[in-house]
Amino acid sequence: MTNSGYTLPVFACAAAIAALHWLRQRQPLKVVSVDLIEPAQIAEIPVEQVAGLSENMALAITRSDPGDNLDLTRDTPIWALVEWGGVESERVTIKGGEGIGKQTNADNQAAIYSYAQKLLQENLTRLLAADERIIVTIILPEGRSLAVRTSNSAFGVVEGLSLLGTTGISQPLSSPAQLDAFRSELQQKASLFTSLVFCIGENGLDLARKIGINPEKLVKTANWLGPMLVEADTLGVQEILLFGYHGKLMKLAAGIFHTHHHLADGRREVLAAQCALAGLSQQDIEVVFHSPTAEAALKHLKSLDDSTGSDWVNRVYRAIAETIDVRCQEYIQSHSSRGQDTTICGSILFDRDRKIIVKSKTACNLMGNLC
Repeated sequence: MTNSGYTLPVFACAAAIAALHWLRQRQPLKVVSVDLIEPAQIAEIPVEQVAGLSENMALAITRSDPGDNLDLTRDTPIWALVEWGGVESERVTIKGGEGIGKQTNADNQAAIYSYAQKLLQENLTRLLAADERIIVTIILPEGRSLAVRTSNSAFGVVEGLSLLGTTGISQPLSSPAQLDAFRSELQQKASLFTSLVFCIGENGLDLARKIGINPEKLVKTANWLGPMLVEADTLGVQEILLFGYHGKLMKLAAGIFHTHHHLADGRREVLAAQCALAGLSQQDIEVVFHSPTAEAALKHLKSLDDSTGSDWVNRVYRAIAETIDVRCQEYIQSHSSRGQDTTICGSILFDRDRKIIVKSKTACNLMGNLC
């Protein structure tokens, strides 16, 4: 049986509750109860340390426990600094301190997203008298160093980690039990629709909704794209649109159907090969191949287009998208007993700014059935 654990916002909230309790009672708490809101349950979170820094300020520390999940934040300390005061219109003012990322696409605001904001606001406001106001600063001492091992920068978050998530439960996305949960959702939606959209993560799900795709047709896959494609075919789904960040989806063009970075990563090989096939110069192919991220490689291709009026981004990424479709078709057919009547796949790739780079020909044909 898997242990789901909790997301970072839960531990940040617990630390803030403990610090506020110290300001009131001048006593440390060993354990804090946090109302997760999503889902509607209470979590009991251990508190590692609490200290008063002054009459009006206290610091509390918790430690992340994501459960049975391949999560680099495991055991990382989360600090909450709570002080009396703040702006009159806000009873709880939330700030991001050291180690909390900044959103380059949102005026460098702290990367403390809606669920974390709601969790902190609701839990802390309940503990305040009507005339009381507090300032809460969340600090991740190891956040800046951990961030370099994530894809945060690809989504415009720099200098730290995000307090991200839509729930307090940390889902073990790489565990077989989580695959079972994804398959169960797929089975339910396949009984209602013949055309579905696969999204690896929250960014894809959010963007798909914003461009008008029917939310009922969205299926989260995490990194389990291969098994989910085979399951969809077995269930008789006729069409699958793969909708995802280019740095993830392009792995499929290399025949990598479990996209977790711990298992395999062929991104630079895919990009370099398609650049070579498109006729890019050897010098620029080498720049692409040695780029530290897929986003950096895309940026280089964009700079070539801007400076020379060329069309490298479209040429290279259209080839990648078409290759993804072909490899998916081959993968499904190799696991299918349906002969040639297998699920059709199309792909849409977006960049760090959540702007669509390219749609494959099949994706363009499928879009009408998905809105």
